[in-house]
Amino acid sequence: MRKKILVTGGAGFIGSQLCERLLNDGHEVICLDNYFTGQKQNVVHLLDNPYFELIRHDVTMPFFIEVDEIYNLACPASPIHYQYNPIKTIKTSVMGAVNMLGLAKRINAKILQASTSEVYGDPQVHPQTEEYWGNVNPIGPRACYDEGKRCAEALFMNYHRQNDVRIKIMRIFNTYGPKMHPNDGRVVSNFIVQALKNEDITMYGDGNQTRSFQYVDDLIEGAIRLMNTGDEITGPINIGNPGEFTIRELAEKIIQLTGSSSKMIFMPLPADDPMQRQPDIAKAREILGWEPKIDLNEGLIKTIAYFESILKN
Repeated sequence: MRKKILVTGGAGFIGSQLCERLLNDGHEVICLDNYFTGQKQNVVHLLDNPYFELIRHDVTMPFFIEVDEIYNLACPASPIHYQYNPIKTIKTSVMGAVNMLGLAKRINAKILQASTSEVYGDPQVHPQTEEYWGNVNPIGPRACYDEGKRCAEALFMNYHRQNDVRIKIMRIFNTYGPKMHPNDGRVVSNFIVQALKNEDITMYGDGNQTRSFQYVDDLIEGAIRLMNTGDEITGPINIGNPGEFTIRELAEKIIQLTGSSSKMIFMPLPADDPMQRQPDIAKAREILGWEPKIDLNEGLIKTIAYFESILKN
C-alpha cells in the first residue's frame, strides 16, 4: 500500500537518503526543509518523481498537511552547525517536536522522532542501554542540542500518554556516509577531507576517546523497521553500530584507505566532549530484527569515493 509520508529535515544528509529509500519502497514523500543545514542539491534528482514533493518550511512554525506517517529529522546535528545558532537549535528540537506532534495528533499519523546518543551525555555507563538516564551538562555549550533532544523525547512520551499519539523514538549513534556536508565539523567528514587534501589531520585530545560509527544505509533500515512496528512499541531504541574505535584508529584507517601523506596534530579537547560512546543494541536486535550490516572499512571506502567526487568539482 502506498503511504503518504512527511520527512522533516528531508534535504539533509540522512533525510535525503531516507526520502529516496521511501520512494523506492513505493511511497509518496513530502520533504520539508528550511535549508539551514540541508541542501537542495541532496534531493534535486528526486524532483522528477511524481510522488515526491519538496516544501521550504521551518518546523518551528506550524504546518498543516494530511499524511499517514511523519519522520521528524529536522535539527542541525554537528557541533559546528548546532552551536552556530544555539537558540535556533533548541527551538528546532522543542518547537519542532510540538508542531509535528500537534500535527500527528490532529490527523492520527504515526510519528518517529530522530533522537540522538547525545541524550546520554558523557556516559558513566558503558555501553549505553536505553534505560540509562545520561550524564548531561544542562548549561554547557553542547546543551542546546543535548537538552533540546531530551526535551523532545519528553514531549513525545507525554503526547503519547496524554493524547494516545502513536510515537516512535530512535536514538541515533554517530552516522556517516555520502551526502555528509564537507564542512560540518564531524569527525569522519573532517578526517576524510583533510586526508584527501594531504592536510594535517586535526585530533582533539589524545585521540583515545572512542566512538561507534554506523553507515547511513544501516540507520535508514533501522528507522523504517522501527516505524513499521506495532503501536505498543514506542522506544526509545538505540540504532547504532556497536563496533567501538578510538578517534586515532579512525584517523589511521582513513589515512591508509586514502593513501594520504597527512600527519596527525593534536588540539585541546572541546568542553563536555564525551570520552566514550557505544550503543547497546540488544533491543534493536530483539524487537526490530535489526543490526548493522556494513563494517567501518566498507562504509569508509564508499564515503571516501563520495568526497573524492565532490572535491573534484
